[in-house]
Amino acid sequence: MQKLVLGTIATTGMIGVALVAPNVLGGMEKLGIIPRRRYGQSINRARDRLIQKGCLVREQGKLRITRKGEAALRLMELAGYGYRRPARWDGKWRILIFDIPEYRKGLREKIRRTLIAVGFSRLQDSVWVYPFDCEDLIALLKADFRVGKDILYLIVDQLEGDIALKKEFELPR
Repeated sequence: MQKLVLGTIATTGMIGVALVAPNVLGGMEKLGIIPRRRYGQSINRARDRLIQKGCLVREQGKLRITRKGEAALRLMELAGYGYRRPARWDGKWRILIFDIPEYRKGLREKIRRTLIAVGFSRLQDSVWVYPFDCEDLIALLKADFRVGKDILYLIVDQLEGDIALKKEFELPR
């Protein structure tokens, strides 16, 4: 619901959610995505949580998305992000290594959660692997989290002990 509220406000700019959301939510209700006739309360709760988090602000009776809200929306979209599996694997592993300082521990956890949501597999605490091209996603992560120098993206031909990974990703052995 928060993604819906943020996305609606981000798309339409500064506008009252009530002007746009009823049509969207009515459609979601018909599709069974949200329960019937409870979406008004859900919108209000989601909106209030987003205001408390600093993702939305009220200005002259209207809602406006903040920079923090835009970043949160991008993260929500990334969490639902998934690359289409190519017809044939190119035999290369994409490895992501990051070294985030202890004082930015919260950011480190956000990166881990995002990688899990996308489908990466953990090799070690800060070493993650994925079998398909994801360079665009990594560039987006670096920009959104402002950690360009702290993340290293590798493309490798061979990875020791990759039999379990091939099985996990359902790749030919």
